[in-house]
Amino acid sequence: SFDPCSSTYMFSNWFSSFIFISIVPSIFWFSKSRSNLLFTMVLNPLFNELKVIINNPQLKGSTFLFVSLFFVICLNNFLGLFPYIFTASSHLAMALTLALPLWLSFMLYGWIKNTKFMLAHLVPLSTPNVLMPFMVIIESVSNLIRPGTLTVRLSANMIAGHLLLSLLGDQTNFLSNSS
Repeated sequence: SFDPCSSTYMFSNWFSSFIFISIVPSIFWFSKSRSNLLFTMVLNPLFNELKVIINNPQLKGSTFLFVSLFFVICLNNFLGLFPYIFTASSHLAMALTLALPLWLSFMLYGWIKNTKFMLAHLVPLSTPNVLMPFMVIIESVSNLIRPGTLTVRLSANMIAGHLLLSLLGDQTNFLSNSS
């Protein structure tokens, strides 16, 4: 279940999220039902929080982007709870594919729109004048490697939890057979 390219379960590994969306009838998205009401109750607080955070009339559609991305990641992680389905979001390639464009767009937007603010973040408060050039280099390198390090941490943590459960499960089978 940890191998994303396993031949017997490849269909369930990579297409699990697409199966869920294709099974849900399209009428669910247009008619008022209990499940649609529950879905709306979950997503409305997310929209409201993002509207407060973004608060820019030029970026109207960005809340839909972030809520959709959040929903896809949650759906993917939920489907990973089922046996023999590899969680695609724990795969290094998918996590980096999501992280790198978002990080790059945030950095470009920040440097274009708020150059002084971005420059101010390169030097922490109360840094001695002698250390300022070194702090700029350290903070720049830190910002450049951030998507890669966060991707590796996320993937390692998700796989470690599944690996621990697998090892404990194998150990209980071994102990029950030996006694």
